[in-house]
Amino acid sequence: MLFPESVGRGAAILAVVGIAYAPAASLAQSAQPFTGMSGVWAGKGTISLEGGAREAIRCRATYAVRSDGNALQQTLRCASDSYKIELTSNVVASNGRLTGTWSEATRNVSGDVEGTTSGGRFQVVVRAGSFSANLALTTRGNSQAVVITSEGGEFKGANITLART
Repeated sequence: MLFPESVGRGAAILAVVGIAYAPAASLAQSAQPFTGMSGVWAGKGTISLEGGAREAIRCRATYAVRSDGNALQQTLRCASDSYKIELTSNVVASNGRLTGTWSEATRNVSGDVEGTTSGGRFQVVVRAGSFSANLALTTRGNSQAVVITSEGGEFKGANITLART
């Protein structure tokens, strides 16, 4: 596996998903990429696992955005038929660069976030120990599309749509 055994399948998958949502606030404003994100968002999609297995997943996120639109605190809860995740993250934007941290409470795991943003599109890498994943995120109005890929390990990727509730 690419990530520590203590991370577990659910934590690794949803850490990636959770962080994917963190920078999703952009309304095509690179100077203030989190403007307009505050509130509750919900979504669903599929995750892909090693061997070709797929599972449906449902997520609900609550976002608090700093008044200048350059920092976001997130709480994310996601579930499938086989697991539940409770994730928090803090992400800061500066000059088109994203940095931050995340933690998953049920498995006591944490990691880092880094990436770039421009014109409503985000390219992000998340890490936890030896686990890493890439994601691309695009925002259109009140909808967000997230595509995540990871090499090695049992988590291979995810496609998720999130909308403001």
